[in-house]
This record gives sequence, structure tokens and C-alpha cells, in this order.
Amino acid sequence: MSPTTSDARAEAPTLRGPAVRARILEAATHRFYADGIRAVSADRLIADAGISKVTFYRHFASKDDLVVAYLERVAAEEEQALTRVRAARSDDPAAVLLWYADHVAEVSCAESFRGCAFLNAAAEIAQEDHPARAVVAAHRTFLLRQASELLAEMGLGAAAAERAAHALLMLRDGAMVASSLDGDPAGTAAALVAAGEAVVRTARG
Repeated sequence: MSPTTSDARAEAPTLRGPAVRARILEAATHRFYADGIRAVSADRLIADAGISKVTFYRHFASKDDLVVAYLERVAAEEEQALTRVRAARSDDPAAVLLWYADHVAEVSCAESFRGCAFLNAAAEIAQEDHPARAVVAAHRTFLLRQASELLAEMGLGAAAAERAAHALLMLRDGAMVASSLDGDPAGTAAALVAAGEAVVRTARG
């Protein structure tokens, strides 16, 4: 599925601008999340973005490259939001964890919610060496590091903070599933906070 030379000449004036790449990525973000990565073909994305195959493959060498860009975009949005909250509440690590619990509940009860993008991707892409799996792993490492640092700021030792951070990430994963099924963001947030507080109490000994 390679573009022809004549097509490339016709499309050349539109290929250089970042707006074209952004349009492709926007279409992919919607389709991959709503319908699943495996179910969406490159042709479907080309049609959604209103571009030619030449334009698509000039910006993304393969569908896998686009999957990576999609996951990196979703990761960056969440990571930037969490970083901003940590900066704004640098003197209250517990408040940051509470904010994240509310954030998880709110996001997972939205009408458009179709599950955690990273858990979905990991479930769909079985190959351990697929580049998308590296993005998933990097994002989860980021969340674990953030939780460990916040727990350490709350007075836990390094080893206890790391163990508790893993438990909190498991709770986050479960809360996303439960909230989407129950449709109760307030109840999910309360349950997640209560479970998280239990984890912290246990970690403190």
C-alpha cells in the first residue's frame, strides 16, 4: 500500500504543515478509542481525516506509528494535568492523591468513556516488543513514580511508598472498570479514596 509518485507531487503543497499531522492524529484518537485499535484500518483513518494515502504515509510511516502517537498524546495529557496539580498543591501531597481519585471517577463515568486507553491497548496488542507497549509501560511507570513520591512526602519510607504506590495503581485500574459499569462517579471516588486510605494506613504499619 504505497503512494504513487504522481500522487505525491499532487499532495506536496499540503504535506509540510503540522495541521495535517494534527488532523490525522485527531481522527486516530477518536477512532482508536471508540472502536479499538485492531478494528480500525488505515483506510478508515484516511477517510476520517479527509486526506490521501500519500499524505497519511508521509506523516506516519505505518499504522503502528500512529498508534504510538495516539497513546503518547493521551499519556501527555494526563501527565501534564497531574504535574500541574502537583505544582499547585506542592505543600499537600494528600490533596493531590485525592484530586486524582476524583479525576479517575469523573473520567470513567463520562458518556464517551470506553475504558482506560492504556489497559485497552495492552489487551489488544499481545506482542511484548510492540512499540505501543513501551508507551503503556512508560505511562504506568510515571504514575507509579508520582504516587511513590507523594506517599514519601506524606512520611512513608521508600520501600513502603513503592509497595503502596503499586496497590494504588491497582485500585485505579479497578475503579475505572467499576465506575464505567456502575455509572456512579461520587460512589466510585468515595470507594477509591477509602481503599486508598486503607492502603496508606497499612503501609504506615
